[in-house]
Amino acid sequence: MEKKKVKVEVGYEGGNYSAAATFGDFPGVVVVTRPDYPRLQLAVRETVREHIAACVEDGEDVPAYLSAGDYDFEWELSTQALIRAAEPYTSMAAIARASGINQRQLSHYANGLKQPRAPQRRRIVEGLHLIGRNLMAIV
Repeated sequence: MEKKKVKVEVGYEGGNYSAAATFGDFPGVVVVTRPDYPRLQLAVRETVREHIAACVEDGEDVPAYLSAGDYDFEWELSTQALIRAAEPYTSMAAIARASGINQRQLSHYANGLKQPRAPQRRRIVEGLHLIGRNLMAIV
């Protein structure tokens, strides 16, 4: 059986990543901000764990999978957060070449000036995956 998911929506604004974690069948939201994506992910994991422990300690009716830590995180990054999270590993020019999207347009997405349509976002994700596969193929 697949583990239940804690949904985490990640955005990027003003040089910081923000995350809102929700539990689906348990009320509440955990909100975290950090200046880089790896530290944000770590902070979300720690804060969710602490939030659940506090709820259990307060006697709230916490679903067993949450109190047992038997869940996975489902990360959903905005396009702006997605591009910014890739920056330490690749360049805007490389993403443009791999996705076939104009570098200037990507810059507008990365800076939050424009939002891509779903097909454009898919091309960005596919371009990032292509870059990753190509890096993994280097021996």
